Amino acid sequence: MFEIRYVSEADRSFWFTLDPRFCAHEFERKIRDKRGYVISAADGPIGIMRYNLLWDSTPFLTLIYITKPYRCMGYGRQAMLFWENEMCALGYKVVMTSTQVDEQAQYFYRKLGYIDRGGIFLDHTPLAQPQEMFMLKII
Repeated sequence: MFEIRYVSEADRSFWFTLDPRFCAHEFERKIRDKRGYVISAADGPIGIMRYNLLWDSTPFLTLIYITKPYRCMGYGRQAMLFWENEMCALGYKVVMTSTQVDEQAQYFYRKLGYIDRGGIFLDHTPLAQPQEMFMLKII
């Protein structure tokens, strides 16, 4: 069984176990703006997903997280397809996401039809990390 629904205040504790650095006021905005989701399987919540609007016009997935026991079982793919369909129903033509070049997520996104569209280097800044690659999909 797969279910995805908008995040609610009742999900706060679960959410922050998976996304502990997320700001409390941003969590409240995800609830208010319906830009956060809880992903569930038959035995309860197994993941979360959130997005923003890049340039106030393009849906940009900022996080999808599936707990380890449920990875590679199709839940992430189903959640992404749900989100893409929802964005399409809202009238958007393109969605975007990003991942670090040293993370496996890039392969997951490519399997779903996302294409590489550049990157940014944040070295020598307080945000230093490996290159962040941006990916796009026409929906």
